[in-house]
Amino acid sequence: MEYNELFARTELLIGREAMQSLATKKVILFGVGGVGSWCAEGLIRSGIMHLTIVDSDKVAVANSNRQLPATTQTIGQLKVEVLKKRLQEINPFATINAIPEIYSAGSSSSFQLEQYDYVIDAIDSLAHKTHLLTAASESGATVFSSMGAALKIDPQQIRVAEFWKVRGCKLASALRDRLRKGAKLQKPILCVYSEERLSNIGTEALPDADEKGSFRKAQTNGTMVQVTAVFGFTLSGLVIQDIMKNGNSGNQSPFL
Repeated sequence: MEYNELFARTELLIGREAMQSLATKKVILFGVGGVGSWCAEGLIRSGIMHLTIVDSDKVAVANSNRQLPATTQTIGQLKVEVLKKRLQEINPFATINAIPEIYSAGSSSSFQLEQYDYVIDAIDSLAHKTHLLTAASESGATVFSSMGAALKIDPQQIRVAEFWKVRGCKLASALRDRLRKGAKLQKPILCVYSEERLSNIGTEALPDADEKGSFRKAQTNGTMVQVTAVFGFTLSGLVIQDIMKNGNSGNQSPFL
């Protein structure tokens, strides 16, 4: 098996120049849960060769309905390690760096965002997300972010917009409130979002486990894979289309 064989059909669509550009870009992805895990898969299957994945969580039973690393065989294992193994089986030529840590204001400098071409935000914590978007906007990287994917069931309502133009998303609204009071974003950031807003109608599900395997939430909102996966694949598509556009491959993203 050779590298070219893996991506023969991709090259037919986007061309050799774009494939060569994909292979040189460095991407860091924060959060490999219901959205981020599918984003990682989309990136590696598209030809990204340098990917760093960051997440401190372990696989929990309640992840099984929506997260790529979650199976009955991986419960209790670190998500980044499970995902790294899968991604390397897809493309053994790729360099996958798995970091089982939490991004926070205190740990931010250790990730050296300036060394990446793309920063992808797929984390849930409002405080950490606010800091990441602010720090990433100050780096030279292009930044893409996922807004809230819970309490939604219709993938046809998923959209892409610049951060300040996102509507109908509580997470985006909360982020804007924080950013108006603190540090400002230094560049535009495209976000994946949906205006759909449902309510939980079933019994309360088990919350996700933290990095030590213990529950960390009093309750959780319902989520489904047909939405979280499309969020993730859309994020990966934004990266690929941006590389194609900047590489002058002849095709351009409808979003950029």
